[in-house]
Amino acid sequence: MFTTAWTASPQAPSTGFTPNWSQEGFWRHSLRQVVRVTAGGDRVRIRLSNAYGTSPLRIAGATLALTASGAAVRPGSVRRVTFAGAGSTAIPARGAVVGDAAELAVEAGDRVTVTLHLDAVTGPATFHAQAFATSYRGAGDLLDDTGGAGFDQVTESWYLLSGVDVRAGRTDAVALFGDSVTDGFGSTPGADRRWSDALAARTGRPVLNAGIGGNLLLNDSAWYGEKGLHRLERDVLDLAGVDTVVVLLGLNDIGFSEAPAEPTYRPAPHVGADELIAGHRELIRRARARGVRVVGATLPPFGGSDHWGERAAEVSRAFDDWVRRAGEYDAVVDLHRALGRPGDPDVLLPAYDFGDHLHPNDAGYEVMAGAVADVL
Repeated sequence: MFTTAWTASPQAPSTGFTPNWSQEGFWRHSLRQVVRVTAGGDRVRIRLSNAYGTSPLRIAGATLALTASGAAVRPGSVRRVTFAGAGSTAIPARGAVVGDAAELAVEAGDRVTVTLHLDAVTGPATFHAQAFATSYRGAGDLLDDTGGAGFDQVTESWYLLSGVDVRAGRTDAVALFGDSVTDGFGSTPGADRRWSDALAARTGRPVLNAGIGGNLLLNDSAWYGEKGLHRLERDVLDLAGVDTVVVLLGLNDIGFSEAPAEPTYRPAPHVGADELIAGHRELIRRARARGVRVVGATLPPFGGSDHWGERAAEVSRAFDDWVRRAGEYDAVVDLHRALGRPGDPDVLLPAYDFGDHLHPNDAGYEVMAGAVADVL
């Protein structure tokens, strides 16, 4: 039995937050990406996504290996990936593929390197904008390269790779479904200090990060992914072994209307508490229909940020009150109280503030993980 041990929610090619290769795509390149799995097992398989591709995507070859450092992998650990027994595959436009399982023993917390050889023009590539980890690109076929010297370009996004599954024999994975706070904005890049990482360390359970920076529950965005109501099945419920989802969505639905410089919505729609609650009720209904336990989170404090204003304050307080009191979620984690400043609970405690009064830092993400671990 396979369990998803790592995931990244696919996004349409876009300019995004930082320079990336999504719009130019790849041609005669090898793409090397390093991910940290949260479950161990004796066999590994990869999930590749062409969700936003408009033509078939050719994968000339792929390998799996245990990471050494940077773009280097451990000698002797390189495994060829096949697809229905073949060494190459073509993923249909807007499609996805799961590779065959390769024999590779991994433990929870191991870093696994996935290398793709892309010998034909890909066109704009499905990606995940904010990896907070380094990915590598080099010219030609570098599938079996162990030293990593051929990978002379770097980025902080993930491309085409949407999941890594391991044969783990467990069905207790926890998916975190949210926006940039879930994605890990404000954590130390390259250090695996997101709250998903901290939760996996605390619980010993597979934890899957289904966050997208800037994501909204009720509206799609060219930069920030399809709305949560559209992507729940693909990014959470269709993954292997998920039995719990923690929902943290709404900050951007409320806050973008307070941020006039926000590039994707001018003006942003004004979203009321009733609309937000209705969206959360739909998430709850659909997750329960699939037998998944649903944990609801209050919104972290964001007073003083560019998302804050009189209207945002009113809507966020009404929404948080519903999460706490309605009893509609299977369990509730009160992140607002866990992260708030004593005497001024709408403001992040300075010790937990990344610096924008909206996103936690490493210490804040540890606190979030502890609060969620208590209700799992």
